[in-house]
Parts: sequence; structure tokens; C-alpha cells
Amino acid sequence: MFSEPLAWLIIALPVAAFVLNGTAVRAFLGPQSLVAGWITIAAVAGSFVLSIFALESVASDGATIHQQHDWIDVVGLHLTFGILLDQLTAIMFVVVSGVSLLVQIYSQQYMHGDRSYTRYYSFMALFTAAMLGLVSSRNVIQLFVYWELVGISSYLLIGFWMERPSAAAAAKKAFLMTRFGDFGFLLAILYIFSVNPEYLDIPALYEAVGAGAIAASVATWIALGLFMGAIGKSAQFPLHSWLPDAMEGPTSVSALIHSATMVTAGVFLVARFFPLFEASNVMDLVALIGAFTAVFAASMGLVANDIKRVLAYSTISQLGYMVMALGIGAYAPALFHLFTHAFFKAGLFLGAGSVHHASGTFNMRFMGGLRKDMKWTYWTMVIGSLSLAGLFPLSGFWSKDEILATAFERESGVGWVVLIAGLVAAFMTAFYMFRAIYMTFHGEYRGGAEVEAEMARNANLPEPVGLGHTHRHESPWMMVAPLIVLATLAVVAGFLVNPLFDVGPINKHAFATFVTERNESVFSVDQHGDVPAGAEESHLPDAVHAGAEPEFNIPVAAVSSVMAAGGILLAYAMYITGAVSPVAMGRRLSAIYSVLLGKYYFDELYEDRIVVRGFYNRLARSLAWFDTAWIDNVNVQLAKLTANVGRGLANVQNGQAQAYAAVMAIGFVVVLFAFLVWGS
Repeated sequence: MFSEPLAWLIIALPVAAFVLNGTAVRAFLGPQSLVAGWITIAAVAGSFVLSIFALESVASDGATIHQQHDWIDVVGLHLTFGILLDQLTAIMFVVVSGVSLLVQIYSQQYMHGDRSYTRYYSFMALFTAAMLGLVSSRNVIQLFVYWELVGISSYLLIGFWMERPSAAAAAKKAFLMTRFGDFGFLLAILYIFSVNPEYLDIPALYEAVGAGAIAASVATWIALGLFMGAIGKSAQFPLHSWLPDAMEGPTSVSALIHSATMVTAGVFLVARFFPLFEASNVMDLVALIGAFTAVFAASMGLVANDIKRVLAYSTISQLGYMVMALGIGAYAPALFHLFTHAFFKAGLFLGAGSVHHASGTFNMRFMGGLRKDMKWTYWTMVIGSLSLAGLFPLSGFWSKDEILATAFERESGVGWVVLIAGLVAAFMTAFYMFRAIYMTFHGEYRGGAEVEAEMARNANLPEPVGLGHTHRHESPWMMVAPLIVLATLAVVAGFLVNPLFDVGPINKHAFATFVTERNESVFSVDQHGDVPAGAEESHLPDAVHAGAEPEFNIPVAAVSSVMAAGGILLAYAMYITGAVSPVAMGRRLSAIYSVLLGKYYFDELYEDRIVVRGFYNRLARSLAWFDTAWIDNVNVQLAKLTANVGRGLANVQNGQAQAYAAVMAIGFVVVLFAFLVWGS
């Protein structure tokens, strides 16, 4: 059994790196010390090794509920915290720490020479620690604390180059937009507390769901709040527009955000509370939002020219895949796709960073011809793109196919919507990824950052932010090695962890069986265990068993492969052979092209219409007028009235005794008259 101190150590090691880099290294070795990188790498490597042991422990001994510890105990409020080490946590431990380790190694060279090198590695350690804490939290409020730490870490890293106005704006946008979703998450926590404070303990919540103690209406309201949080963090429609702008941070940060940390946190949240979602009436809503987001985001990737934005739209679309899978009850396929997506998406982003290292730009219109100079980067990105497109036999094929096959088997309206959306998104994904490959690596080199800057000067435009120097050669091996590892995983991880038949020591459907395992004692308890009564003998609710034995559907796999191949061929015809002219097609579809290039004008809707015109110009100005004309004016008028009364009374107090006597006489007559009139 994996001990509790070791479980806490997985989180504590990156925390220690964050503190050490942020204090001692920065103070005594300076803001550019290479020691900071090695400290973070060593800490994350330690977490990764321990995560492997944790996964092996859960696989052999079952999930473990560790002891609850008192956190806050005041009148009417008793909060605890602890470690929940189940199958979901064990897998996320390995994915988060493993991908983070490769990103930290890559960053040693990518961030070399940056004047805030130490700060970068300090923030990256905090980011990793926050996500590791999030996926292992036993208490809902404990999870929410780590959830917000992930948010603040992403804010710090997206706006890492704070001297750039665009980076500062992107960080604020990400932070504020995700707060809308977090507000729903917070409401869900308050509602859980109002129903029964004991349900803040996740195993207790599982027990209540399994026993039918939570009504469908209650589960629905809680699930809606939780799903709002997931929509914000995982950039699902309509809170999607922050993620493409988050590309303002270093590319290595983007790789970690998009593969193993922030954006996967929303999918994890739905997966963690999947039994509650199954007991609610929101599953169809979850599936439909995921399906719409998958197609909606992919459509914007069709015309994007910034390679990182293409990958950002791809992430939103693939997260939509995971969300719609959870919405149709495909728990195991959704987690399988999260697992495979982490590897090829991290590899693609790191590949984009390698390309930027060579060309000095992220604008694909100024790249081209880099295949000759960057063979390792080229082939690793081709492999990642093929896996993302879902072509056989790469890992993305197996995970995507399970989602589509499950949707096909549902034989319901929502199932058909999910299936069609998945197939359409597969075509779009294949097209825009190979459009990016062809524009970046094929044809003739178009000058990179130098030509882009010159064209901006000639047009009297400001030079694009973030341009670097051109180095038309392969990136250093410290950057290339993580690409090779991730490309290898993109090839083999899908089939090896979840094969269709027994492969040596790996059992058929090993991954799906593991994440949905149901024993009579799923939660084993350590000697200090503190769980709700009866939990020792309980098992996970039946809902978490969903998708334990996925069946390979040959017709669905064939159709999806044809769709993906069609997208690749269309990109080839447009950008290699010229059989289809992108310019001519753009002219014929100019209206659609403009809408896609304008990102459906959601930024204008949110930032101009709602924020500037609606909030500032109307609501804020109306409130300012009311405050000035009424609230403040009342005070002004009261002050004037008091001053006037004071001046009048001052005239009475003139120091003349005869005037005082006259006033007294008049007053006496008035009082006497009143007494005679009303007193009788």
C-alpha cells in the first residue's frame, strides 16, 4: 500500500522547488541561475518516480483513502483534508508529473538567457504542485483551493513576459473569464454544504450517490455548478475565448497548460464527480456542449495562421471530445483520450517552440522549407499530427475511436449528434494540422521573423510582438530529446495501455478495466483511515464502471479514418500540389472565411459590446450618474440646508437684549394662544 507521507511528498517536492527557487536561488544566485532549472527538474523527477510507484500500488492493492486531517474547526464548520489515491488520481499523477518533467527539461534550453529564468522555474514548480494537489484532493474545498492555485499559476505564466501589454492583457483575460466558471463551482460547494456538510468529503459523496441518498434534482443543481467550473477551466463554449490568447506566455508554458494541467482540470472535475453527474439530469447538456465545442473550435483552426493558435483551437476541440464522451457516459474512453492527448499535444507545442527557435516567428506565412533543416522536429510533429488526426495505428486513433464507437452504440438523439460532431471534427482536425505542417515545413523558406518585421515596417505598422532571431538549424538536443520521447508515446501509448487483445503481460482493455475497476473493496483504508461508516466494504457507484470493456467498432473506425484521410488530402491538394487554390477558395467563401478569421466575433461581443458598451458605458455610467446626482447630491443638499439654517439662527443671536425680550414675549403669546385654542 502506498503510504500517506509518500503521497504528500509527490506534491511537496515541487512546492519545495517553488520556495527554494523563489527565495534562496533568486536572492543569492540571481534571476538567471541555471541552478533553478535543475532544482525544478530534480523535484518533478522525484514526483514522477513516486507517481509510478503510486500507480503500481493502486494497480496491485486497489485505491486507498488516507486519513482525514482537521483543517478548520469552528462553531458549525468542520473542514478536513486528505489524500484520495484511486485509479483516476494515480493516472493523473503520472500524466502531470511525466509531461511536466519533459517540459522542464525542454525549458532548460528554450528559456536559456531569459532575464527571469529563475522566476520561470519557480512558477512552473508551483503550477505542477497545484495540479498534483488538485487531482489527489479528498475534500471538495481542498480541491477548490488547489483549483484556484492552478488558476493563479496560469495567470503568472501566461503573463510571464509582463512588459508586453498583450501578455498582461491575455493573463487578465484568462483569469477573469475562468472566474465566471469558478463562481459556479463555488455555488456548487455551498449547495453541497447546505445539503449535508459531510458530503464535502468525496468518498462520503460517492457513498451517498451509491445509496441513492441524493435526489436527482439536488444532484442536477450541484452538477450544473461543477460543470460551470469545468467549462471555464477547460475553455468550453461559451467561455472558450481566453485560451487562444493564452499563447502570449512561453511556448513551454503552453505545452504544459494544454496537455497536463489547467485545461485538463475541467475534464478531471467532471470525471471526479462522474457518479454525481450520472445521477443528475445534465448529462445530455454536457454531451451537447462538448460536441458543439469540438466542431466550433476546430472550425476556427482552419484559417488561423499562428501555429500556436492552431494548436490552441485543437486543444479546445479535443477537450470537447472528452467532455462529450463524459456526457454520453463514456467514462473510460474520455480518460483514455485525456491520457493519449497529453503526449501528442505536449509534443506538438514543444515542436512549435522548436520551430520558433529556428524561424523567430510563430506566423506560418513566414515559415516554409524547414523540413530540410529540422528533420527531428519535422518528423516528431508529423507523428503528433497524425495521432491528433486519429489515424491508425497511432494512440489518438484508439482513444478517438472508443469515443465515437460509444456514441454509435448509444442509438439516441444525443448519441447521433456526438457521433456526427466527432466525425466532422476529425475531418477538420486532420485538415488544419496538415495545413500547419505543409505551411511550416514544406515549400520554400519565406524569411521568418526578419521578413515579417520588414513587411510591418514597410506598411508603417508596429513590429509584431515576440519576434526572435532566426537560426535555421535543428534545435539543441535538450529540446529535441523530449520531442522524441513524446512522439514515441504518441505512437505506442494508445495500443499498449489499452490493447484489443492480450499483449504479453498487458491484459486486454487494461487501461479501461483499471480506471473502472469495481471490487467489493475498491477503497482499502490504511491503519489510520477515517472514512464514512460502511465505506470499507463499499464499492464505487455503478456509474464509474461505464466503458470498462470498450468494443472496437470497425465501421465507425473506418469512417473516421476516411474523414481524417480526407482532411489530410485536402490540405495536400491546397498547399502542396496547388490543385485547389486557397486564395480562390477564400474568395468564394469570403463571408465564411471572414467569420472564422474573426473567431465568430466573440472577442468583440465580450470585450466591446458586453464589457465596454454594456458594462462601462451603460451600467457603470448609469450608476456613476445615480451616485453623483442622487447619493452624493443628497449629502450636498443636506449640507446646504444645514448651513442655511445655521446662518438664519446666527441672525437671531445678534446680542441685542430688547430683541431677545421681544422674541420671548412673542413666544409666550403663541404658546398661550395655542393652549387656549387646543387646550379647551
